[in-house]
Amino acid sequence: MIQARETMSAPLRWRRTPVLALALAGAVLSAGLGLLFGRPDVIALGLPLALAAVWALLRPPVAPSVDLALTLEADASEDSSVAGTIEAATAAEWIQLAVDQGGERTGEAETGPADPIRTRTRLLHSGPGEALAVTARAMHHDGLWMSEPTPRLRAMWNAAPVVRRIAGLPVSPRLSGLHGAHEGVRPGSGGDFRDIHPFAPGDELRRVDWRATARLARRPGDLLVRRTNALSESSAVIVLDTADDLGEVAATWGQGASARSGVTSLDLGREAALSLAAAAVDGGDRVAFHALAPGGRSVRGGSGSRHLERLRGVIASTGVSGDGSRYRRTPPMPPGSIVFVLSTFFDGAAADLALRWRASGHAVVAIDVLPVPRADRLTAAQGLAMRTLLLERAGMFADLRGAGIDVVAWSADAGIQLRIAARRALRDRGRGGRR
Repeated sequence: MIQARETMSAPLRWRRTPVLALALAGAVLSAGLGLLFGRPDVIALGLPLALAAVWALLRPPVAPSVDLALTLEADASEDSSVAGTIEAATAAEWIQLAVDQGGERTGEAETGPADPIRTRTRLLHSGPGEALAVTARAMHHDGLWMSEPTPRLRAMWNAAPVVRRIAGLPVSPRLSGLHGAHEGVRPGSGGDFRDIHPFAPGDELRRVDWRATARLARRPGDLLVRRTNALSESSAVIVLDTADDLGEVAATWGQGASARSGVTSLDLGREAALSLAAAAVDGGDRVAFHALAPGGRSVRGGSGSRHLERLRGVIASTGVSGDGSRYRRTPPMPPGSIVFVLSTFFDGAAADLALRWRASGHAVVAIDVLPVPRADRLTAAQGLAMRTLLLERAGMFADLRGAGIDVVAWSADAGIQLRIAARRALRDRGRGGRR
């Protein structure tokens, strides 16, 4: 199934190549040598070169443009790869293509105007990224004419992160609605037994408990109904900080060298966000998502498989905020939600919001998505700067824990720690949840 397609029609600006001058020079040299030594056969050798050069001068190429198309689709053979197709259509004889895959130049190819080129790009990171790009130039008359390179055409791909299974999340401090998967405190349907109550307007006749009526009714005509608790929904909010994207190789911080950075913080952040969303949806809960960036995307609370697919697309398209400016608007939070704040916590903005939400009565869990940094290839000054940043971050974690916010480092076995931390956050709120 086609996931992305980019097209471009670029005008061709033709110019003569040095091959034309070499052909003329070869014809003149051959004729001169033939006349000098009296060799007609040598003169005849230069005749094709002269005719080809004259033909190229008298018949310049008439191809006005080239149409390029890039098509991307998921690779069925490997989840971490994208299959691509490059198509070029022009009236020129052939096309030279410079192909970039994953932001890196991978090679050049020559093809006819009607011959597509198949590519396969291995994705190193999740999220939005350049999967395929191409620059083309046309050739005519056996290379005697060449066009200027076309503008670079690129196709972006939003790679969804992997989902790690989390056994379950506790319910939020306050349940909402009359439909869900958790035992509520209001009377309704679907839950456990609540009490025996006199029949009142609005009660259904099928809920009449005839045994209790026969045993406990005081007057003829009195009916007693069996009431149950309603099943309600829990609300979880996932907040992803996109202020920076730091890899496990500390030497690449601030350079944007994604090919050498290893696993990055946003790789782990997107993985944690989608894993939390999948666990919440599997439990019948409502889940919302917010990207902490100016103009960052948000998804309102919802539940169900269609809502999970919507979250998957939004999380996969969430990248690092470009300008690095601090967000100013606090995302809306449903009352009594569990808030998962995913950040590297180098910038104090995410910690400030977590403290604010904790003070307003929400259960908050801070999830550290910074990979374990590798200090190799760092100078002494850079190593000192990294240790200073990590010490400042440790002090921020101490402030969060002092306010009753657990800090969990996201890893392969983070599900158990996350479950314990969320339960502790609810217990501090005065109510424990069970799944």
